[in-house]
Amino acid sequence: MTRTIKPTRNDRVTQRLRLLGWALVAALLVTPAVAMRFTAEVQWTTSDFVFAGVILIGAGVVAELAVRASSDWSYRIGAGLAVLASVLLVWINGAVGIIGSEDNPANLLYLAVIAAVFIGAVATRFRAEGLARVMICAAVLQVLIGAVAVMRGWGEGAENWPRPVIVLSIMFALTWLASASLFHRAERALQSADRSNR
Repeated sequence: MTRTIKPTRNDRVTQRLRLLGWALVAALLVTPAVAMRFTAEVQWTTSDFVFAGVILIGAGVVAELAVRASSDWSYRIGAGLAVLASVLLVWINGAVGIIGSEDNPANLLYLAVIAAVFIGAVATRFRAEGLARVMICAAVLQVLIGAVAVMRGWGEGAENWPRPVIVLSIMFALTWLASASLFHRAERALQSADRSNR
């Protein structure tokens, strides 16, 4: 006779958050299509929808993998912040650009931040300790790109220059560092659990 395992409260919360996350992805993809029917200010092309779909569904898949990788909420929230920062970095750059306008080729440098996070995550095998270091490196790289852009004047002539670069560099750096802190906390919890199991 087999016993059914009752889902824990943690399992139910996780399931609800996953459902909410995928509903949010769907809503973000449907909203522009609906808005286009009511206003001429929203004009998305097929390629815009494909781009948004790839980014949002890709982010959802990465979030799903993070949920499966660890049951520790610090790890999960840290991964969620890293995914959010990556999506926003691509989205803002594609929509309006950070350095000057979206047409400024210097904005492509920010892809190096996302590439560093991805390569670092794979290299550390998605372990919390390694991911904490990767997120610190992402924060440093984010600020470094912004600082070089301001010193070199890559976005001069753009509205409010250089305020957007400075503000967004700080905002993204703080997000990467918050993610690093959460991964560090997850690693400490794992080490503590290992010590108590000995």
